Amino acid sequence: MATIQDVARLADVSVSSVSNVLNGRTERMRQETYVRIEQAIEKLGYRPNQIARHLKTGNIPILGLLVPTSSNPSFAHLAVAVEQVAQSKHNYRVLACNTYRDKQLEAKMLDDLIGLGIRAVIVISSLNDERHIEAAIAKGLSVVSYDLGIDPDKPAKHDHVLPDNRLAGRLAAEHLIAHGHRRLAFVKPKGETSSRREKIEGFTAAVHAASGCSAQVIEIEGGSRFGDNELAKLGHEAAQKIAAMSPRPTGIVAVNDMTAIGVMAGLRECGLSIPGDVSVVGMDNIPVSEYVWPPLTTVAMPVQEVAETMVEQAISRIHSPDNPPREFSFPPRLVQRQSVSAPATSA
Repeated sequence: MATIQDVARLADVSVSSVSNVLNGRTERMRQETYVRIEQAIEKLGYRPNQIARHLKTGNIPILGLLVPTSSNPSFAHLAVAVEQVAQSKHNYRVLACNTYRDKQLEAKMLDDLIGLGIRAVIVISSLNDERHIEAAIAKGLSVVSYDLGIDPDKPAKHDHVLPDNRLAGRLAAEHLIAHGHRRLAFVKPKGETSSRREKIEGFTAAVHAASGCSAQVIEIEGGSRFGDNELAKLGHEAAQKIAAMSPRPTGIVAVNDMTAIGVMAGLRECGLSIPGDVSVVGMDNIPVSEYVWPPLTTVAMPVQEVAETMVEQAISRIHSPDNPPREFSFPPRLVQRQSVSAPATSA
């Protein structure tokens, strides 16, 4: 692999002259010298070490992104949006890492990113304990948390960006109630996160506000602590429990679309139709939700708005670290498709 010294020798110039060409400082350079250096670079196929250059200038245009697991389509969907915003608006690349919601692993990855010279990181976790994140901030890292609001009982150290998860749960329940459903269930993998808790709170609030409604939360134990890798499978298992209930819920809200898709597949295996026997609502509006059968009614999260805000805040805080931390919340919206109808008893 050619080095800058090889280019200088071939062009019969100093290393600093080659560096000037590479960095666009050619206004005082003779044309023949510039041409000779360019020809040497092309002949040798020289490519500068970008990491070394960025470390020297102290500006590495790479944004860190910690996600629980990219096998969860909702996180993958958000990661793509973050990458598109970072590249198109700031010419930043994104380095994504899977943390599996493991606090010790998150802390280690944050230290690794600092060691690489990365100065801004977006953390998608929903874990309530953020002391390891605060430790990284104390080392100079710019951090934005996703899906977790600022704790009003202690001073905030970084920005928080999130969808309104309580509104998401309420929209889903109210849609089923408006179609005449009075026996509702909320399905989620076992494992407590702030976003799941808030979705359930919004769901139950809507149920309590409607007359004659009852609801229950169905938790399914997964292979991992939070079930992120087995969402469809867990939904499928939940359907077996739901089909055996008496009386059976007529309307189901799933914590995300992949769980909802698993629920629908499991209900069909039990001889139940969607939405004839049971109506199902998901959350996230991942691309595949429109193409399952029946097309899934879901609560769309504000992915684009969230991605743009997280990237803007993370990068701007590099240059203005003393700006007061802020919380940004964005409302979701209901996307009506064909997985919801009136319950059979009142159709």
